[in-house]
Amino acid sequence: MEIKIMGPGCVNCQKVEALVREAVAEAGVAADIEKVSDIMKIAKYGVFGTPAVVVDGKVKSVGKIPKKEEILAWLGAGAH
Repeated sequence: MEIKIMGPGCVNCQKVEALVREAVAEAGVAADIEKVSDIMKIAKYGVFGTPAVVVDGKVKSVGKIPKKEEILAWLGAGAH
């Protein structure tokens, strides 16, 4: 599983990264977590608001801090 956290490194982006790491540990799934701060790379995903979360190439969240329950659901959906 590949998870990308997109954003320039603002406080909200850091919160999202912490939540994703927490959820991955809780779910016990193997995931590569990558922080993407390059605006051009972020734009290639069609993301124009940050923070954003991309799981296995699919944009799951844009411009908000998702709840941990949401992140866990994405991890569960990707694990089947």
